[in-house]
Amino acid sequence: MKKKLLAMLKMKEESRTALVAKSEASEDVAELRSINSKLEGLNTEITELRGMIDGLPVEQVPAAIPEGQSARTLAVNNETAPLEQRNFTPGTGFIPVAGADFTGEKRSKEEIDAEKRGIDLLEKRAVTVGSSNILLVQHQSATIGQTFNKISSLIDRVTYQPLPGGESFTQSFLIDTADGDYSLEGAAYTTADTTFGNVSINKTKITAYSESTEEILKLPAAPYEAEVMGGITKSVRRKITREILIGTGATNHLAGIFSTAATTIDPLHDLSLSAINTNTLNEIIFSFGGDEDVEDQAVLILNKVDVKAFSQLRTADGTTFHTIVTHGNTGTIDGIPYIINSACKAISNSATAVGAYSMAYGPLSNYKLVVFSDLDVQRSTDFKFATGQIAHRGSIFIGGNVVAQNGFLRIKKAVAV
Repeated sequence: MKKKLLAMLKMKEESRTALVAKSEASEDVAELRSINSKLEGLNTEITELRGMIDGLPVEQVPAAIPEGQSARTLAVNNETAPLEQRNFTPGTGFIPVAGADFTGEKRSKEEIDAEKRGIDLLEKRAVTVGSSNILLVQHQSATIGQTFNKISSLIDRVTYQPLPGGESFTQSFLIDTADGDYSLEGAAYTTADTTFGNVSINKTKITAYSESTEEILKLPAAPYEAEVMGGITKSVRRKITREILIGTGATNHLAGIFSTAATTIDPLHDLSLSAINTNTLNEIIFSFGGDEDVEDQAVLILNKVDVKAFSQLRTADGTTFHTIVTHGNTGTIDGIPYIINSACKAISNSATAVGAYSMAYGPLSNYKLVVFSDLDVQRSTDFKFATGQIAHRGSIFIGGNVVAQNGFLRIKKAVAV
């Protein structure tokens, strides 16, 4: 029995050595995960085999059996004890002869259990081992739990224009068309020039960088490396979607809707609110746009805390004042679409400073992102080769600004009255 178990142990250890060598030579993530899974299984089987071998009793050397003797005898403690007599039936194995005396073969429960586990392993059956007998292998999940969304969908809703290799972009926009007027016969026509403006969108560079060890790539069952690479893209997108609102417009910065660099917006048109009440939504809607229209394609950009404040408004009989439909980062308030962006300072938050921009309302097509290069995400092992560090980096050249005259109504926190 012990020889069989030792042979199996040697075979398993040789397989494990081969897999370890294979993993050291591989750089394919899928293959490394498969190898790691097989190694875990082999380690479990090797540990179990070693436990069974250690549990076997010390083998005794049998005494010589006289020639022609039909019954077997063993020398145990210098005494001769008769051995078990059995009949053999093909297909069923040896069966003890009825009435035979088996007092000479005394086997402990541990010995019997060890033998049974060995037979089960040889026949590739499932083996159950008591946790108190050996150290069990610790297993790791093959997935990574995700956190909450941290990227506003605003970045996917504004106007997008690719301009590979460019340095800057100038967007013209219509300011006003003057009224015509009466003219006498023979008199000069009334001047009614259409006025235009233009806004510059300059190239900026947004980057993200992260380092990890080679163990992250080669050893874990969970796809940490893929998450690190994906995280670079998320980090860049997260920065851009905030800068659409709060970018200062300084050198190498986007011009956000709330910044003075958004020169198409007249600050005199900004709306100031001290709190959110039942009149707030109508105040915003009817304060935006020209004298002749109520815009129906506009979107309200605000903080999640203010969405909550709208939802808590009640009528005199206690029913909700607004009908709010949520779809994660977006939704509607009485049919008016909204997008949540944490760069907005909530009006309903007492900690928000007076004068801080809290909301923006307008068609999202009035903000243009110009992409001067695609997002480039790379991985390198050269920088810290000696320490086994893997570097990940991503970069994009992009610019943005408001490209319509008073394209957004900006709402600021006012002093409470």
